[in-house]
Parts: sequence; structure tokens; C-alpha cells
Amino acid sequence: MSKLIPYQPLVLRLLHGIAGLLAISALITGFLVYNTYDGRFGSIPLPLLPDIQGIHGTFGLFFLLIFPALAIYSFHWGYRRLLFPDFWSRLTHQVGKPGWWVNLQRLLNTAMLLAATLSVVTGRMMQEAWLPAGELHHVWYRLHLTAWLVLLITLLGHIAMGLKVGGVPLLLSMVQTKYRPEESPYLWIGYLREKFHERFGR
Repeated sequence: MSKLIPYQPLVLRLLHGIAGLLAISALITGFLVYNTYDGRFGSIPLPLLPDIQGIHGTFGLFFLLIFPALAIYSFHWGYRRLLFPDFWSRLTHQVGKPGWWVNLQRLLNTAMLLAATLSVVTGRMMQEAWLPAGELHHVWYRLHLTAWLVLLITLLGHIAMGLKVGGVPLLLSMVQTKYRPEESPYLWIGYLREKFHERFGR
């Protein structure tokens, strides 16, 4: 592996990759749902896809299943990629410096996790009958639209800051297939058993 490409933990790459693909799929199908049933803020003349709402819900469900693992990893092992308590002073006193861009990246990462949380919560609170019936006034739908927009903006910002802070090598590091021997998936079951016995064993 090239020294120019930083090493990322295997679990992070897997969770990040799966959650990223599901989030992008949910964003695309979410727009198609809006484009089909709403369109009040503008729409695109696209062919209607049968059961697009169900397709969007399926991606949302799978994202809901993987998201808790990503959130736990992010707040426990990946906390250095999220906001620090002094983020505001860094954001206002280090403008334009390398540390300022890193801090902005952490802000976007944190905002993206919060937007994803709002997306899955509001999505589960919606009823499938609302949009086909033209019921666009529900608070949960409006919050879901807001979460979609924030998630889209923060995702684009996440990619842009990745290029700004780490460049192409950082992006390539997230799609590497090699991993260290101690991170082998064959060891995961033993690791989970050990942690389980440490917590619940006697």
C-alpha cells in the first residue's frame, strides 16, 4: 500500500461504504418520491417509477439497520473525526488555516450524523398513504424533507472537505481492500465473545 494513502480501519471502511451507498440511494429515491408526489419547490419531468415510495422505504430501512453501528463507531472510536468542545473558537479564530478546514470537516461530519438520525426517525413516522393522497401538510413529512436537504448538503460538504483536507489519497483510503492481520473478519466473533464475557460474564 502506498505511503501516500493513509490507512483506515477495516470496520470503518465497511460501515462507511455500506452506509454511504444506502444514503445516496435513499437521497436519489427520496427526490424521485418528492418529484412524483410533491414538486412544490420545483420538479423535473422524469418517467414515473412504479412503487418508488416502496423502493425509497426499502433503502431507508436498510440504512436504519446499518446506521446505529456507524453511529456507535463514530462516537466511540471515530470521535476525532467529530466536533471537539472548543470547535467554535477554532472555527472563528483559525479561519483559512489547515486546522480550520479540519474543524469544518468535523462540523460537517457531525451535522451529517444528526441529519441522518432525523431522516430515519421522520421517515419511520410517516404513513405511506399520505403522499399518494396529496396530504403534504403533515409535520413529519416536512421534517423529512428538511432532513433530506440537510443530509444532501452535508454529504456534498463531507466529500468536498475530504478532498480539501486529505485530497485524493484520503478518498482512496476509504476504498482500499487490504487490511491488517489483526483486523481480519475471522477474528471478529472471538472479539465479540470476549467483550460479551467482559461485560456480562462472571
